[in-house]
Amino acid sequence: MPSKLDRRTFLKTGAAAAVALPSYASAPAAAKDDTPMKAYREPARDVPVVEHADVVVCGGGPAGVAAAVAAARSGAKTRLLETNGCLGGIWTAGLLSWILDAGNKTGLMPKLLAELRRRAAPTQSPSPSAYDVEQMKLLLEEWCAAAGVNLQLHTRVVSAARDESKALSLAITESKSGRQAWSAKVFVDATGDGDLAALAGCGFDYGQRGAGLVQPMSMIVLLTGLDPKAVAPFVRNLVTSKDGNPKKRLFDELNKAGVCPSYAQPTLFYIRDDLFCFMANHEYNVSAMDAAQITQATLRARVEVHKLVDALRGLGDPWQRVRIVVTPEHIGVREGRRIHGRYCVTEQDLATGAEQPDAVCKVRFPVDVHSPDPHKTKGIAKARVRAKPYDIPYRALQAKDAPNLLMAGRCISGDFIAHSSYRVTGNAVPMGEAAGTAAALAARSNRSPVDVPWEDIRRAMDAADHG
Repeated sequence: MPSKLDRRTFLKTGAAAAVALPSYASAPAAAKDDTPMKAYREPARDVPVVEHADVVVCGGGPAGVAAAVAAARSGAKTRLLETNGCLGGIWTAGLLSWILDAGNKTGLMPKLLAELRRRAAPTQSPSPSAYDVEQMKLLLEEWCAAAGVNLQLHTRVVSAARDESKALSLAITESKSGRQAWSAKVFVDATGDGDLAALAGCGFDYGQRGAGLVQPMSMIVLLTGLDPKAVAPFVRNLVTSKDGNPKKRLFDELNKAGVCPSYAQPTLFYIRDDLFCFMANHEYNVSAMDAAQITQATLRARVEVHKLVDALRGLGDPWQRVRIVVTPEHIGVREGRRIHGRYCVTEQDLATGAEQPDAVCKVRFPVDVHSPDPHKTKGIAKARVRAKPYDIPYRALQAKDAPNLLMAGRCISGDFIAHSSYRVTGNAVPMGEAAGTAAALAARSNRSPVDVPWEDIRRAMDAADHG
């Protein structure tokens, strides 16, 4: 850690408490005129730097776990910090239960799918996209432990500090252990919403250009009490395209039960035995950066999903025994900050099927904008372009405004339309793997990630894949 940090940078990024600054007097215990306080200035305090690592990864979702495992396997001392009480993010805390755009990937992704399939129940869905949430939690923890990743759960990044060269020097967190600082040579932001990068003062985009509208959030739930054969006409992965539209059938069934879901294309996914994943909720105009808004969205969503399931049960067969097993720890967030990078993936890249010399992965998922405006449609917005398979370049993972910060997952650099395609988790894993490998090579050679040739990163990933 540098001996001297720029005070103005700390104040700008909200990290002033990480260094010894002049003390501030705390506010009076109570105003004499009983006027409520509008602000409280905390006294300055020293924040312990609890660890010096080669690589610190913030966020333990699909991208973050891949980044941490890849960095540790590449010989870097790696710290992974995660907000929830489990690894996996949307895969686990969000109950997603389904991995999109994973089939064409190399590296960690096929190994993950193969291991999940090996652990699957005898009655597991035949689709390779389906997985058991609890097995996913355990597998990700085992991978991190085997790679030597130092893990801390229940820990949220709340601030960041940069040194005089503008390099990120500290990620600052809050947890039951209090306020802590974590030093590293290279950082990876895999928070989904770009929290670390934003706290460090990096530029970002959010929502549609001009309007600023974002895709809705969704609460996914797990259901039990359904006979797969009896409900097959309503289940996406139990019918073929020749059998009609299962989403339309399910929507009509809900309407017959007297309810209209906030998402016009409700979906059932078969997981195993009588366990299903159900997605029928949209929460519109909710900011991923506002805890109060997310709270209200969560409360509304939980009420709705229970109402929908109760209504289905009232129809009798084949729904009479359906029950909600669990609602998620965290509502599903499709869209947060898109951090400015050294390359921005654009709608044009999708339209032309852009190929890149530093391709991290090839995206085959279509444009998938869940309409931000429910007055236009409560389903999927009509796409302006048809996406061809296109590459995500390593440059889109490099933060434009911080030389030793990489991004992985849905917070990489891209525009609104491109983000709707690459944001799915089958792409998050190779992004994380590339970011973690690059971070390790940079840290071990005392270089910026920008200065590590893509050929070296690709060679290291290929060696790990065949090792």
